[in-house]
Amino acid sequence: MKTFINDIKISRIISRAKFSKAKARGIIKKASRLKGLSLNETALLLNCNDPGFLKEIFKAAREIKNRIYGKRVVLFAPLYLSNKCVNDCLYCGFRSSNTTMKRKTLTFAEIKKEVEALQQQGHKRLLLVAAEGPDSKTDYLEKVINIVYKVKKGKGAIRRVNINAAPLTLKEFKRLKKAGIGTYQLFQETYHRKTYGLMHPKGPKSDFEKRLYAMDLAQEAGIDDVGLGALFGLYDYRFEVLALLCHAHHLEAKFGVGPHTISVPRIEPASGAPVSLKPPYPVSDPDFKKIVAVLRLAVPYTGLILTTRESAAFRNELLRLGISQISAGSRTNPGGYAKGKDAGQFSVSDNRSLEQVVGDIIKMGFIPSFCTACYRKGRTGEDFMDLAKPGDIQDFCLPNALLTFKEYLLDYYKALPQQAKALVDKEIKGISSPAIKKTTLARLKELENGRRDLFF
Repeated sequence: MKTFINDIKISRIISRAKFSKAKARGIIKKASRLKGLSLNETALLLNCNDPGFLKEIFKAAREIKNRIYGKRVVLFAPLYLSNKCVNDCLYCGFRSSNTTMKRKTLTFAEIKKEVEALQQQGHKRLLLVAAEGPDSKTDYLEKVINIVYKVKKGKGAIRRVNINAAPLTLKEFKRLKKAGIGTYQLFQETYHRKTYGLMHPKGPKSDFEKRLYAMDLAQEAGIDDVGLGALFGLYDYRFEVLALLCHAHHLEAKFGVGPHTISVPRIEPASGAPVSLKPPYPVSDPDFKKIVAVLRLAVPYTGLILTTRESAAFRNELLRLGISQISAGSRTNPGGYAKGKDAGQFSVSDNRSLEQVVGDIIKMGFIPSFCTACYRKGRTGEDFMDLAKPGDIQDFCLPNALLTFKEYLLDYYKALPQQAKALVDKEIKGISSPAIKKTTLARLKELENGRRDLFF
């Protein structure tokens, strides 16, 4: 079957992209115009192994991220619903042949407790994660989404639910859309067909094409915010980055909008998954930094997500290279927030609480954001990209980030009060519109007087 992923073509592009500083500087100059990069241009930058020149790539990525998204860092938490999986992915702790894994699907009562625990931390955005199995059908997912939105604990409330679930039918995707999800997220894991077959020997996930075209069905169902990803370490990282671009270009050509987010997980050890202990194509820290920076240049308008697979120090470093969204205080096992830590899908390297993550973000001069405004204002899909591509989304992102940050400070966060206040005061000056600045100041005062959930 002819698809938009051509292994031979991608491999040929990589082998022919000979790095030169002169060409690379021209590519960086093009990227600075926020127009993205072609496969050939991206491959040339990925083939850079000059530590000195990589600093130029990193500097450009930092500047582009700041121009589009500013200093905000969006925070969320994954909520694992089930680890009962019918697939046997060789790198995953949830794999069906892992007899050491305690299997669990959360009941609706348990989900309520999990959501309450997350609300008490201050989370506003959740990513529901469901293993592919008999317990994670659409009926179950619909009920879970409904429960999450209804749970109110103290001052807490979840305002946006995104979901990472196995490919669905067109009808099922429409049901999730109607249930009120934001982004539908699905990782191809590896876009290299031969490797994909080796890594997914059993279960419905072994169907490469079905997984590849799940985003098409989601878009056709009206879910215009989709999130792509590859698991780095299964195959050559350069191939995976170019394939992610092929996927993004395909969606943009067919639906007029590319991916809302791209996630960049790197293989970490998982109990009962030998491949995770010795990845076929391990990715070094310097190469991982290059992946993040080059993606920021290649798809400047797309949110880049980093999970707690990476260490706290390295995550902080990557925030300066283009990452715009991170999970915080994550648990990767069903019931992990309310009850504790059984073995998860993978090892978590960053064990900071949400409060600790917020503190480190403040110290770095970034703005912790719990914003969900775009989903609720209808700025999704093409409408979002029309604002994101030229950098105009900042007109909303900065004030909304400040409002949600202020709300978090009032309700949950008592550390670093002077630094937090100074950060808010400083960033208000960066709001370019006098009218929006005036309204933001008024709404900040309203928050202090007890109002909540204010946004543009």
